[in-house]
Amino acid sequence: MPMLELVHVQPPTTFFNQPSLSRWQKIYVGTVTLNSLARLDALAVNHYELQLRFTCGNNVTEGPLYVDVYRDPGYSPCSGRFASPAGEIIQVRETVTPGAQLYTLLLPGLELQHAQISINSAQDPPYFPGPFSINGQGWLLAPSQGLKGQAGKVFQLQILVTFGQNRSCHGMLKVKVLPVPSSQISFLGQARNITILDDLAPGSQVVQVRARGFDVRYEILSPVPCPLFSIGRGDGVVRTTAPLELAQAWGAAVTRLQVKAYERLRPWASVDLDLTVNVRSVNRWPPRCLPAMLVTEIPETTPVGTVLNTFTCTDPDSPGSTLNYELRFHSPPGPASLCLRGRALEVNATLDCDTPGACFQHAASILVLDGGQPLMTTEVPVLVMVIPVNEFSPACVPHTFRIREDAGPHTLLGSVVGTDKDYPHNSIEYDISGGPTAFSVDRLSGTPTPGLGWKGGTRVDCKLRLWAPLLGEIHLLGSLDYELQTLYRLTVLVTDQSQDQDPTNRRSGSCTITIEVEDVNDHAPECQPPFQELTIYAPLGRSVEVTKVSCWVPQEPQRLVFSYSIVGGNSQSRFSLQGPILVLNNMLGPPWPEQPHTHELLIRVADAGRSIPHLSATATVIVHLVPWSTSTAATRTRSAAVTSVTTPLLVTDTEAFWQPEPWFVVVLTVTSALFLLALGWLFSRLFQGLAQMLQTPRKPAQALLLNSIQGTEESIEGFMEAPRMEMPQTPSSAMSLQLFDGRAQDSRESPSSQTTLHLGPLSLFSPSQHLLSPPGNHYLLFP
Repeated sequence: MPMLELVHVQPPTTFFNQPSLSRWQKIYVGTVTLNSLARLDALAVNHYELQLRFTCGNNVTEGPLYVDVYRDPGYSPCSGRFASPAGEIIQVRETVTPGAQLYTLLLPGLELQHAQISINSAQDPPYFPGPFSINGQGWLLAPSQGLKGQAGKVFQLQILVTFGQNRSCHGMLKVKVLPVPSSQISFLGQARNITILDDLAPGSQVVQVRARGFDVRYEILSPVPCPLFSIGRGDGVVRTTAPLELAQAWGAAVTRLQVKAYERLRPWASVDLDLTVNVRSVNRWPPRCLPAMLVTEIPETTPVGTVLNTFTCTDPDSPGSTLNYELRFHSPPGPASLCLRGRALEVNATLDCDTPGACFQHAASILVLDGGQPLMTTEVPVLVMVIPVNEFSPACVPHTFRIREDAGPHTLLGSVVGTDKDYPHNSIEYDISGGPTAFSVDRLSGTPTPGLGWKGGTRVDCKLRLWAPLLGEIHLLGSLDYELQTLYRLTVLVTDQSQDQDPTNRRSGSCTITIEVEDVNDHAPECQPPFQELTIYAPLGRSVEVTKVSCWVPQEPQRLVFSYSIVGGNSQSRFSLQGPILVLNNMLGPPWPEQPHTHELLIRVADAGRSIPHLSATATVIVHLVPWSTSTAATRTRSAAVTSVTTPLLVTDTEAFWQPEPWFVVVLTVTSALFLLALGWLFSRLFQGLAQMLQTPRKPAQALLLNSIQGTEESIEGFMEAPRMEMPQTPSSAMSLQLFDGRAQDSRESPSSQTTLHLGPLSLFSPSQHLLSPPGNHYLLFP
């Protein structure tokens, strides 16, 4: 359990209790309280320094706590002898001037509170010659009637002090009236402080005092008895009566003598004189100190204010005398890190060994001086060695390296730079924690330089201790394959070394190194099938998609970007590539051949992207072009490659299909409508002709009918052309046409009266040579 204790208080006092320690959440809270006897007075002491010590196991930490005492404007009680039951005694002579200032009542702080001071005790005559008074400044004034004839009386005055809000205190003043001496006896000008050496022999004169008066006598009033000094009754010479050597009689250092001078015939006529005799030792020996020499080691983390040692020095000539201490620095010069407070040598500033040249061996000396004559001194050598402490953990910066997958073993990827705030800053070892074994890091690299080291607790020079900026070089040990793994993460440990006197006290840190494997193109694409043979019926005036080249890299299925180009067989530039799609262009180019033609195309497929080198493969496509004709149905080709050892076999299956173009449907609809209109108009003309033939003679009717038929035939020839298929006829009517006159005839009559019917098929085709409807025959009857 931790412990908090109060070491000492400056200035010394017992107002403060020992601190208590309590745990709150995850921290300890110390509490310092005032005891019940504490009486704080800001006018007497307004600052206390408490030295606290916190102990937790073997860890001891000390630190100061400063307590400032402030004046409370609302609290200022009466204090001192004025507030005691006996009161303050004032002695005045009866010849004092009436109304003169006899005493000043000092109550600190009351002047800020506008205190009112008054005498509340009775001052009735005849005992009082007149009333005493106190003004606003606290002055006690004699009565206006004076004190003549009041010798031997003591006047008691009760004083009431009112301040603040209805707050008050009481005190007492006693005024003692003294008679006037019968004669004017007094001491002549005399020094009150005398200093002598302790080597005076008994009976030696110290000082002579003289007083003005008639037949004056002298005597020592105090101390009684006086073992060291005596005074001549008639001459007033003070002499020593015993040896004054301070080593044997320390009480002789200061002696206060009260000397009385009086007239022999009137002893009541007297006067007193206070003398102080200081005995100073004669220096024979310099001060003696423990320890006589200080050699110590402290870690650089020693807090400011830590006491390294307290020197105990004494003066053999004058034991117990006060000695003066001075700290003198030798190397490095200047009071930077150490200071002397009284007899204690303390750490004055932060000791930092983490910058070059900052960790020193502090050589100094403490000069001890006594106050004797002649002045004698003692010098205490001090050597303080600051030991470096491994305070900080090293660190390194995460980094990303790139390496080609075809890099060989022992390839250098880069370096990891570790830094350490402890000095030397770059004394670091590198290691890889776990991770892949395909990489390694150099434990140490760099140029060793001379420096300092530690051996057996002593700092010594060494040849190979400090290192130049160390770089943990990362090397490749094995082989890489982008297709198997593209990213590696290494945890590099950085551990410091030679940063502490204890070689086992080491710190470490880590950082993540990312290694990206760059792809190297080492597999060529493959096409399936590598050989195609196609038959295309190519219509004029538009482009036709021939086939699609399908290629990939089996070892790298993620590689999908390829470039395609025709490198052979496209002499007339009839083919082009739209990505992997082979297109036949019929819009432009040389005249289209009337006979089938074969093209053997070589298509180069190369991988694209940043990977180099670019590898390629060649696919062969044989295209048989067949010109489009009206009697040829459009085909759709499906090819399947059969793999063999020598020559691939291409199986072609042709299926007929009918797929009219949208514009053809529109044209057919308009044409059909026009045809129906023309047919209706034709039948209307025929019916009109027949009606006229029934109403007119035969010949005119025949002529009219013939004209009508001729006009109708011309109209029909303007709309369509139909091949005619003649049916077998009799020889007599093979080259003639017998027109029907509207009369019925028997078939058994002469052949000239028979009617010949010409039937012919009517087929409609679109300009693109596609069939409009399923195959069928349509017939028209012509009379």
